[in-house]
Amino acid sequence: MKTWADFGLDFPDTFSGEKYSTCPSCSPHRKKKGIKCLSANGDKLAWVCHHCGWSGTLKEGVDHKSDPWKYTGRKYRKPSYTPAPTMPEKFMEFFRSRGITQATLKRNRISVESVYMPQVEDFTEAMRFPYYRNGEVVNVKSRDLNKNFRLETNAERIFYGMDDITGDTAIIVEGEIDKLSLEEAGFKNCLSVPDGAPAPNAKDYTSKFSFLEGSDEFLAKIKIFILAVDNDEPGKKLEEELARRLGKHRCKRAQWADGCKDANDVLVKHGREELAARIEQARDYPIEGIFSIADISSQIDALYDRGNHRGELTGWSTVDNLYTVRLNEFSIVTGIPGHGKSEFLDALMINLATQRGWSFAIFSPENQPLERHFAKLAEKFTGKPFFPGPRERISKFELAASKDFLQNWFSFILPPEDQLTVDGILDLAKHVVLKKGIRGMVIDPWNEIDHTRPASMTETEYISYSLSKIRRFARQYSLHIWLVAHPTKLRKQDNGLYPVPTPYDISGSAAWRNKADNCITVYRHIESDLVDVHIQKIRFKEVGKIGMVALKYDSSTGRYFE
Repeated sequence: MKTWADFGLDFPDTFSGEKYSTCPSCSPHRKKKGIKCLSANGDKLAWVCHHCGWSGTLKEGVDHKSDPWKYTGRKYRKPSYTPAPTMPEKFMEFFRSRGITQATLKRNRISVESVYMPQVEDFTEAMRFPYYRNGEVVNVKSRDLNKNFRLETNAERIFYGMDDITGDTAIIVEGEIDKLSLEEAGFKNCLSVPDGAPAPNAKDYTSKFSFLEGSDEFLAKIKIFILAVDNDEPGKKLEEELARRLGKHRCKRAQWADGCKDANDVLVKHGREELAARIEQARDYPIEGIFSIADISSQIDALYDRGNHRGELTGWSTVDNLYTVRLNEFSIVTGIPGHGKSEFLDALMINLATQRGWSFAIFSPENQPLERHFAKLAEKFTGKPFFPGPRERISKFELAASKDFLQNWFSFILPPEDQLTVDGILDLAKHVVLKKGIRGMVIDPWNEIDHTRPASMTETEYISYSLSKIRRFARQYSLHIWLVAHPTKLRKQDNGLYPVPTPYDISGSAAWRNKADNCITVYRHIESDLVDVHIQKIRFKEVGKIGMVALKYDSSTGRYFE
């Protein structure tokens, strides 16, 4: 086993507890070179820099988490935490001013310690909020009186207050002080998100919701979520995303008194009884099919202020003139087999992921095995061929980067054979919505799904019923869903070419066109590199219009160009 000196760390060979030092990785390159930002635990034989995240153990060496060639799995550090016996008076006064009592602080084991704060690149006194799960400290948040805060480096992000949830109802707030405020009002069954709300204009806020990963079993036991987040634009975005991932049918909304931003504001300005009343009066999200004007008041205001909005841009300006991608919608994609329906959708997803911060779930059994589908997506991501050939192929570094990118933005759904149904696919999709916050989903193709139906139901009735179910799912979870369906066998025209299919050419039902919000046909010119994208239906005129645009297809990379 190596020694501390082998890693440039100036510690005794053996010691107990924690010691601090400068970091060999980042301290020489910073203005405050002498600040001891790295801590080492002599009992665990491990170290971590609280500024740059460099970490490792004497047994295993440096944690190569940042090196995709060497990193083989996520490893979380579990911090040590023992609350300090006393709290400085200025912090006691802070909590008193926020209406938080000594009893609440003691029960939640909150203390004050001197910790390294990256924002100021120095040690400072900070409140310490331990995050428990099953009685074990998983993370600790430190916050100073200037509102600088940090979570422990390389520690798992989880809800604050998980061990306080014992029933089937949980209140969710935006900060630890708000959770303590609700305890003062008589509610211990409260969770706080660890990282606050995403910025209103943020496109990529996946990391903000990493605390939901691995929480399926915990969250499944909760029947009702009362969303009691901040009354501002970031809070509204947080509320919307939580409701979307948890399921709006399980959520209620708490509304704060006028002039109050959050739970602590209500406690300080109006007292415990008013705060308790606001939680008890939380209103259900609108029940599907039953609405009052009060339920959609904020949406009416948004429509008035901003007007109808287009969807996200596709990455091809010529396509954007005809078609954009909007949440809560359902698109049918058809085309002659071999004309590139799947290729076009893969390219569209890569554009939306890289340019708009969208993440996706894909059901695509025709693209099995998964490693072959990965190769196609990696080509579109890098712009280089995956396999050897006349053109320069993807390098090892680009391969690693592709793995990292697709791991973050793409999930693949393939139910067991006995669950290869519309319901089976959507049930798995619910889990991906919760964990990854996907905004798009591809079902490709329809004919690979088990469509066993009751004897009393005709094919037309079954298709209409199933498409309605998919469209409702898109609206319930605020997704855009693309469904690929092949047309029936077409007759060649006099010129020897097949006609451009329409949704009415898909077997079984006119519902293919009627149920869809948008209909797209991909038609490839066999003797050239041109692909025509026909937009054949647009339900909402602000999203696009009917028409056709030609793109050039690069077969070596699967990319499309104007």
